Amino acid sequence: MEEEDEVSPSQEIDFCTLGMFIIDEIHYLPPKPSVFDILGGSGCYSALGARLFSPPPLSHTVSWIVDKGSDFPEAITTEIKSWETSCLIRSDSSRLTTRGWNGYDSKQTRAFKYTTPKLRLDEHALTPSLLFSRSFYLNCSPTRCIDLVTSILRRRKTLNPGCPKPLFIWEPVPDLCTPSELLNCTNALPYVDVCSPNHSELAAFMGDPDLGMDPLTGKISTQSVERACEQLLSSMPLQSYTLVIRCGEKGVYLAKNGGRSRRPSMIKKKRPANRPRGGLTLDMDMEALFAGLLGDDGELEREVVPIDPGLEMWLPAYFGKENAEMVVDPTGGGNGFLGGLAVALARGKEIQEAAAWGSVAASFAVEQVGMPILGKDEMGRETWNGALVEERLDEYVRKARGRLV
Repeated sequence: MEEEDEVSPSQEIDFCTLGMFIIDEIHYLPPKPSVFDILGGSGCYSALGARLFSPPPLSHTVSWIVDKGSDFPEAITTEIKSWETSCLIRSDSSRLTTRGWNGYDSKQTRAFKYTTPKLRLDEHALTPSLLFSRSFYLNCSPTRCIDLVTSILRRRKTLNPGCPKPLFIWEPVPDLCTPSELLNCTNALPYVDVCSPNHSELAAFMGDPDLGMDPLTGKISTQSVERACEQLLSSMPLQSYTLVIRCGEKGVYLAKNGGRSRRPSMIKKKRPANRPRGGLTLDMDMEALFAGLLGDDGELEREVVPIDPGLEMWLPAYFGKENAEMVVDPTGGGNGFLGGLAVALARGKEIQEAAAWGSVAASFAVEQVGMPILGKDEMGRETWNGALVEERLDEYVRKARGRLV
């Protein structure tokens, strides 16, 4: 390492992403020309989603990590710094920046491959200020998700034993959304606050040969999404888990099973020694599993263990069927959605409102190739692609009125 742009140790952080930064080249079918040196990767797009709702000085509460190789374009450095985030830039002239090749076919299906060696991020990349972020975005396999969460919590506890637990927003990597990984997925759910595959990734976990699509219409099947969520959540014991399923122009499906509220119960009492990770097992101590749910008289003790009633809700996409032509490049839309959702949750919003933030963030991510353009209007207010984020959010909420509680 030659240099490291450090984040102020005193800076409070609302959002930190462990997604990778990638410089993309994108190849379309002729006659649309290819584009090169585009900011990309789940780290960049998730940071964008959080940054959209964080004008300066709030922008400094958004953090991400950029590994800068010897081939790093100066124009990208300028663009990153214009966001005024708590971006940790690590320079190493002995390696190339992580780069990716993206190609689209006639069905707008994206193919991706790395063209230079990738550099994954883990808990060791987090400086003390980033380590104590209020929320983390993870884009990884189920087993790696468990490793990252436990490692981050262990480091936080070592440095500050009394610090509250952060929020973890997990997006599974597509390649490992398979039936053979379903058990690992259920094992990972107790470690995170939100699990968010898209419709096809959820269907792949559940072994759906149609990958969440209606074979008759070729469109996303809302019934398949709802059924898969019900099947997955029904395998989880006694606690409430949140699934946020991103479904393109169909919008987003929010699903929570009823059960004890995870976060208050985790604060109030320690996990029993054999507390399960994932579904019910034969060797489970059922008495320990029910501990705290029942009072001395056998009645539910809701004051001690809050009960989440659950949730099933569809919210529309900002760019739906009626204005789908506004989607220029879907790359990064899901990552941007989760960045917006995560920072909303970190600032105390409920999951429905957080999903609204995410939907608006996704709209800015997909209406052009690469990143939206940051600017200011005649009143000095921050704009992205000439639009005010808060106005777009108000417009979205009006569109979804009646479904946002």
